[in-house]
Amino acid sequence: MKILRGALAVGALTLAAGCQNFLDVNENPNAPQTVSPNLYLPGILHWMATSEQFDGRFIGRYTQNWTLPSGSATPSTWDRMGYDPTSDNGGQLWRDVYWSIGQNLVDMMTKAEAEQRWDLLGIGYAVKAWGWLKVTDVHGELIIKQAFDQTRFTFDYDSQEFAYTEILRLLDESIKNLSRTDGAVSAAYLARYDRVYSGDRTRWLKFAYGLKAMTLNHFSNKSSYKPQDVIAAVDLSFTSNADDALLPYSATSADNADGNFWGPRRGNINGYRQTNFVLNLMNGTVFGGAVDPRLSRMLSPSPDGQYRAWDPNSGINGAPAAQLPQNFFGYVGTAGAGLPSRYLFADKSRFPIMTYAQLQFIKAEAAYRSGNRAVALAAYTNGVSSHLDFVNARNLDDAQAVAQITPAERNAFLANPAIIPNASNLTLSQIMSQKYIAQWAWGHVETWMDMRRYSYTGLDPVTGTQIYPGFSTPAVLFPDNNGKIAQRIRARFNSEYVWNRAALDVIGGLALDFHTKPLWITQP
Repeated sequence: MKILRGALAVGALTLAAGCQNFLDVNENPNAPQTVSPNLYLPGILHWMATSEQFDGRFIGRYTQNWTLPSGSATPSTWDRMGYDPTSDNGGQLWRDVYWSIGQNLVDMMTKAEAEQRWDLLGIGYAVKAWGWLKVTDVHGELIIKQAFDQTRFTFDYDSQEFAYTEILRLLDESIKNLSRTDGAVSAAYLARYDRVYSGDRTRWLKFAYGLKAMTLNHFSNKSSYKPQDVIAAVDLSFTSNADDALLPYSATSADNADGNFWGPRRGNINGYRQTNFVLNLMNGTVFGGAVDPRLSRMLSPSPDGQYRAWDPNSGINGAPAAQLPQNFFGYVGTAGAGLPSRYLFADKSRFPIMTYAQLQFIKAEAAYRSGNRAVALAAYTNGVSSHLDFVNARNLDDAQAVAQITPAERNAFLANPAIIPNASNLTLSQIMSQKYIAQWAWGHVETWMDMRRYSYTGLDPVTGTQIYPGFSTPAVLFPDNNGKIAQRIRARFNSEYVWNRAALDVIGGLALDFHTKPLWITQP
């Protein structure tokens, strides 16, 4: 961010020192100097779907979605809940919210408001809220008030409490504008570049309500938490998988830029492997012997056909090659480019930003915490059922190499009381574990927020068992942690630690164990 601001400042000085003739050569009669505000949308939507996946390579190791085998007896940095000093690893959301989306979003919203395009403006408010929510949930304190002040060379951090207040304000503005039908509101105009909802304003309105529900649910450890408000927002959001916010990919360009970030052509996840934790949630270990039909449609088998996983605590596991889990595309080593893949790991997999199943689990948690077990069970059942359908749909996106979940498999799984109990037997552990499965491999920030809200290994207040059964924090933590577990990722190195250190020092950001400082939102 600092680099951008410095470049703008230097540019301004250069222009000031120049002459009018220099400025005149930038008057191009053959090219517009202003653009239609809807033209900003494709790039913004691309980064909404992609930025979290960049950082998911690292956050997913904190939450044990997956591990990156280190090739030695010592687990890798992130598998020990550490970070990479002097690196931008884990800083993509920071970069994209402030830069790739950043000023483009400001310009889009300014133009949309001037042209009374309330639908596009409403999307802009939702995107801005989404950005602040993602960044604060990953990094904690962030820069909002001064973020796009081009007269500044340093930027003061705002508290997470302020960030959450601002997020909710922006979502209310989004809802207000997306509810309007006057002015220049036009589905046809919006549809030209809206690759998520094809110009459907009402579905973006549902998205805004869904994001509001997610935001409000993060207050679960606060005395101000209002589960009924969470439930009300979910009820105004997605009504089925048809409302899922999904970004499609064509995967046709030579540089693979138009392909799914997890796809084999881009090769961003070749070395990663599934963990024991996610495997045991699906292979019957946790849920009373009920083998999840999604197991063979989401995870990858070993060459001998059995489903196994890596323990991120143990490094090399010493198993013969035939028993080592294959990559997520379903092949040994780094193979997979140009071959059929599976689930979200195909080049053309439509990638989720928010889903109906995710929101139903949020509703289930809120209802459970409010004491309404009947509503909690209904939402929980919707979440599990709809995610089964989601898995089938994603495995049709790009000729994936796995069979569909059959109606018989689906019905048998949903009829198993270990999966769908009666209302009085429903547990918080079931809700959060099934939400974990539904968000596996894509909902990295929300999953990490869930796990931090419940202290990673916290106990279900009713059953006394772990909310995330089988999850264990690393036996050997990164040295800088001083024995504590990760609660945030340090701000992006190449903007904040290079250019904005004085502001970081104010919030304690120069401490080596800053990433273990709990977030405001997760505290009572």
